[in-house]
Amino acid sequence: MNNRLRLLAPTSACIVLVAGLAAAYPLDGYGHTGIRRLWAYDPELREELGGPALPAGALHGYESVRLHLLDQSDYDVDTTDPELQAGLEGIFADRDGSYSIAVLDITDPSAPRYGALRETTAQLPGSVGKLLVTTGVFDALARSFPEPADRLEILRGSWIVADDFSQRDSHSVPIVDVAARTLTHRPIRIGDGFTLFEWLDHALSPSANAAGATAWREAMILREFGARYPVPADEWQAWLAETPKTELTELSLDTLEAPLRAVGLDTTQLRQGTMFTTGGRAHVPGVRSLASPKQLLRMLLRIEQGLLVDEFSSLEIKRLMYFTRRRYRYAVSPALNDAAVYFKSGSFYRCVDEEGFECRQYAGNSTNIMNSVAIIENPAVPQAGERQRVYLVALTSNVLRKNSAEDHRDLATEIDRLIAGLNR
Repeated sequence: MNNRLRLLAPTSACIVLVAGLAAAYPLDGYGHTGIRRLWAYDPELREELGGPALPAGALHGYESVRLHLLDQSDYDVDTTDPELQAGLEGIFADRDGSYSIAVLDITDPSAPRYGALRETTAQLPGSVGKLLVTTGVFDALARSFPEPADRLEILRGSWIVADDFSQRDSHSVPIVDVAARTLTHRPIRIGDGFTLFEWLDHALSPSANAAGATAWREAMILREFGARYPVPADEWQAWLAETPKTELTELSLDTLEAPLRAVGLDTTQLRQGTMFTTGGRAHVPGVRSLASPKQLLRMLLRIEQGLLVDEFSSLEIKRLMYFTRRRYRYAVSPALNDAAVYFKSGSFYRCVDEEGFECRQYAGNSTNIMNSVAIIENPAVPQAGERQRVYLVALTSNVLRKNSAEDHRDLATEIDRLIAGLNR
């Protein structure tokens, strides 16, 4: 490995990569984060550089993102609301039995409504597990850097170069050359460099596996070296090479699970156990990954309560989830065009030989997992006298032989309609 890790003062002439024609974080957040992709996706440059067309709900300012349940730190999901529960049962009555869901309506933050179906059914989280990686990074930062300003400096300034941990990942990423004012696309290559904030942005927005594995490793390095981070590359590389793999596996799991256990989440039903890349797994062997809708929903709840690590971390994680890209799956519902959507999706499919069946992407006949977690604020900017619907959703499915993306879209429409009816 030939990584170099150093503090970088971001400049306008640097190269940036993010996966997909898209990303999260509010587009006016460049000055706050130093995430250079945000410069390229600025509304004034988006048409010139070929950025995505965005719905109205994706144009929130970063200072407009807020946490809704800071005064409800003792609340947890338990008893279902009869009306919400009945509505969910009606929506799913004729759908595939693999669907599981948990919903929390916090439109009235003083009286949350909870409803769920098969909410303890656990399955592979797919890329939703990158939210756990992000939480692990923020927890590792908080352990050694108590002051949020110091953590922000590390996020903005730590320069991390892609190495074999990032390989292989087929996701194409947009490459922004600020000086040349160009935008192109390709997978992350060994030698590409980004700040820690940018790696997290890559992991959550375009869901780059390279970023998920690299960010997880950085969280482990933070846990090991503490306030000395960022340490010289040769030092952490020697530690990685010399530490027994069983110890690395234990550290990788604790790095992600400790902040979840600290806020009462059940890590027997919420775990990212395996690195997202072959290169990452070669260094750090993994264990089984799994997630249930109830624990995913409780994680979203802890964000809104400002309890996922702490208030600073919860707010930044929520901003990183803000969907500023071409929407898909659950988030593409027309009912959410004007909504602020904080979103992460994950999928995994596998095919086996079957007469008359042709394997297709996201339509496996052996496994066909599709998961969505979302915080919805609809509309993003209410008009005078208009009530904003605010609710959390964790939805999982394993519908074989079909791409469930359209079903997830339709479910988003029906659930938004249900929430609207409960809050007239």
